Amino acid sequence: MSAERTLAPFGRRLAPVRTREQHGSYVVLRCADVEGPLPQPGQFYMLATATRWGGGEGERPFLPRAFSVLRAVADPSGGVELHFLIEDVGPGTKRLCELVHGDGLLIVGPLGKGFERPRDGRRALLVGGGVGIAPLAIWQDELGSQTPALLGFRDGACAEGAGLLSGAQVATDDGSVGHLGLVTDLLGDELDAGGEEIEVYACGPPAMLEAVRLICAERGVPAQLALESGMACGFGACFGCVVPTRDGYVRLCLEGPVLDAALLQTAAVAGAGH
Repeated sequence: MSAERTLAPFGRRLAPVRTREQHGSYVVLRCADVEGPLPQPGQFYMLATATRWGGGEGERPFLPRAFSVLRAVADPSGGVELHFLIEDVGPGTKRLCELVHGDGLLIVGPLGKGFERPRDGRRALLVGGGVGIAPLAIWQDELGSQTPALLGFRDGACAEGAGLLSGAQVATDDGSVGHLGLVTDLLGDELDAGGEEIEVYACGPPAMLEAVRLICAERGVPAQLALESGMACGFGACFGCVVPTRDGYVRLCLEGPVLDAALLQTAAVAGAGH
């Protein structure tokens, strides 16, 4: 994983929210980053609201939250329109989900290293779970809308997020949409039908990522996994996001968040998933 990263402008900046969209259980915020470059698929930003980030229900969310970019569009007037996929799971994400047009979003990014193109002429296959579908959407935008995607969700409300990608096959835990079961069931079937020509790109919960890693390793299929870990800074100073690899610990905010699956002894690291 040696691709050059897109570097973030120095410091935190204000990115006004343009629209707030509801997609089932998820919220998509579109914001205007007038100073920022186009991020690479798989890179992330540290987000916080410009107001109400301290105090209130659940106490103060002291630290910003790390979010992969769902989509990025060059703005004709300059800068970039950034899209972020958010689920209300705590005080920090709740306040982000409450933002509407005109509210201020504070951002730092783009940070980290993203996906690399398939090696050896292979075809890309995208595998996502829950909010982990976010970096796969921007990657599909770059690779082409025909790039196949396998997406897993808890239920039908979450599965509405599948509409953010093109032509996705869906699995749900309760069987309300698509395949009844795990997205890794679909992955195994897909690889057994022609995995020797595929490179897998995955993002989701730790258990899903570990299952993807094992399925790909058993079949000799290369995979790139977008992991997550608790981050205080996002640029390598705090060492809060370290995860173990076969070559020692790495900081996901610098060496990741996308790692080659072959470097990992396990992807089921506490906190290392979406």
